[in-house]
Amino acid sequence: MASHRRPKQPSRARVTVLTATAAAAVALTAQSAQADPTPSKSEVKEKVDKLYEEAEKATEKFNGAKEKQDKLSEQIDALQDKVARGQEELNTLRDSLGSVASAQYRSGGIDPSVQLFLSGDPDTYLDKASALDQLGAKQTAAIQEIQSKQRILAQQRQEAQGKLKDLEETRTELGEKKQEVQSKLADAQKLLNSLTAAERTALAEEETRADRASERADLGPAVPASQRASSAFAAAQSKVGSPYVYGASGPSSFDCSGLTSWAFAQAGVSIPRTSQAQANAGTRLSQSELKQGDLVIFYGDLHHVGFYAGNGQVLHAPKPGANVRYESINNMPFQFGVRI
Repeated sequence: MASHRRPKQPSRARVTVLTATAAAAVALTAQSAQADPTPSKSEVKEKVDKLYEEAEKATEKFNGAKEKQDKLSEQIDALQDKVARGQEELNTLRDSLGSVASAQYRSGGIDPSVQLFLSGDPDTYLDKASALDQLGAKQTAAIQEIQSKQRILAQQRQEAQGKLKDLEETRTELGEKKQEVQSKLADAQKLLNSLTAAERTALAEEETRADRASERADLGPAVPASQRASSAFAAAQSKVGSPYVYGASGPSSFDCSGLTSWAFAQAGVSIPRTSQAQANAGTRLSQSELKQGDLVIFYGDLHHVGFYAGNGQVLHAPKPGANVRYESINNMPFQFGVRI
């Protein structure tokens, strides 16, 4: 006998699930259609260069914190030496005063002036009385000196404690800046890794061409700014081809301000470690006033520095992945020059 049962209708719950699934599939299809395409080599390079610039900003802040840490450590060591020497001097004074007090106690505790008055040698009374007065004055002076040294030691200890607190805060800042630099560099490397092997090779060849162009740089008949600037520039020239490494100040690798501070040190001149501090270390110059060996400051926040090499060229440590080389001064936003 033929069956006359109606087909089973899907439950409302099943319809809801099917509808939601279909909607999700449509949404995913739309998202896939609107997804950003894979960035091109030039787009990746632009993003990487931006990250390198941000890393260099953080590097200069890292360098500033490192310089502050080093200075604080030296100041703390000097203060601790002073405190140690002062404590030794204080101990010596206390021992000396204690010896006098012990001697008086052993003499019976009688007032020295009374003992002298009862002595059987009146002929020398006045001489001894004078000596006793001098002894009393020396004891008083010793007590006053002890009190003075105690105050000085307390001040020095307090100063050392303040600097130790500053040092701890600076070390924390140093760690934060180091982490920021490493994060920027890691992001840049991640972007580079997203390129094909051929694209990465092309970027590497661009850097090679920049290094080769540096070897052929025409500096023209450059006139040095001074003898020390000439010596510093010559030292920097000897490092052409050395790699950029953040926080490095030679002798085998450098960041931008590490190169300039190291080079001037070879000329016997001490300048600050960071580009921002170097920007205020000498006389400011316009671009037309630049001479070979002058410092050249770039970017609005002054986070990059190099040497003016002559004929519109600068010698600097450019960025991660690049070597110390000559480049056009127009490759970066010039701010001003500095003559040391």
